[in-house]
Amino acid sequence: MRVIGDQGEQLGVMTIAQALQIARERGTDLVEVAPTAAPPVCKFLDYGRFKFQQSKKTRESRKGQKTNALREIRIRPKIDEHDINFKLRTAVKLLGEGDKVKVSVVFRGREITHPEIARALLERVWQTIKEQASIERPPMLEGRSMSVIFAPGKHVALKPPVGPAAVPSEATGAGSGGA
Repeated sequence: MRVIGDQGEQLGVMTIAQALQIARERGTDLVEVAPTAAPPVCKFLDYGRFKFQQSKKTRESRKGQKTNALREIRIRPKIDEHDINFKLRTAVKLLGEGDKVKVSVVFRGREITHPEIARALLERVWQTIKEQASIERPPMLEGRSMSVIFAPGKHVALKPPVGPAAVPSEATGAGSGGA
């Protein structure tokens, strides 16, 4: 087998017994790096340190990657004005972070007999966040919910929604102020 030293120098072709003897003298491991070559290539190295460096490289390469998550926001057909504005601010924030957002209108009981309410609600959501998003999947009825999936738009910027959602509750005088 062909043997390479721990500094990358060629030590030549030798038997397995000779290579193992040299590895013991140096206090290193003999690792086969190219088993299909003729003759096979082995290298002297500290295998534990080698494995640690490999895992460190893979962790480092994964650090820069961003996984596109699908985040879900659930609303009800009888949602109140303030509640929907709060949910829309959350949706805009998630879109600004680069995540896809699934907005679902969940029906209970006989509410499912009026899917037009859910469609109108999803249309209102779209009108509010259309500057930050694009529709990836149009509204669809799935079991007891109707949902739509929004993807971050081309010009993803964290903008507050227009209309009543943009006004904080302290500015309007609503909320629990001490008077």
